[in-house]
Amino acid sequence: MAGRDQFEVPADMRAFAERSVDQAKQAFDGFISAAYQAVNAFEGQAETARKGARQVTEKAMSFAEKNIANSFEFAQQLVQAKDVQEVLKLQADFIRGQMQVLSEQVRELGETAGKAATEATAPKR
Repeated sequence: MAGRDQFEVPADMRAFAERSVDQAKQAFDGFISAAYQAVNAFEGQAETARKGARQVTEKAMSFAEKNIANSFEFAQQLVQAKDVQEVLKLQADFIRGQMQVLSEQVRELGETAGKAATEATAPKR
């Protein structure tokens, strides 16, 4: 009965999964690079509004990058899991951690956006 809880991932399947994760990470890195270039190219509004929008965008991009990096790390851990219990523990830990991270990120992003909006609409002296 104890053997039923364990599973063996064939070496070819594990290698394929690891290559897939690596390729997806490379594609994401390319996306992030292009997104940062687009952020850098953003122009056209009043200086204060532009600065505020840039801060919000950069923060959001930073959060997205961190969240995707966490997801890739989680995927790497999953392909290395030795049994179902380890997979379930990894998943529970990942979800719990991401919920905490996302909650903090939403709070920070809201504060940054609120500050940018306040500054953009404040009368100039």
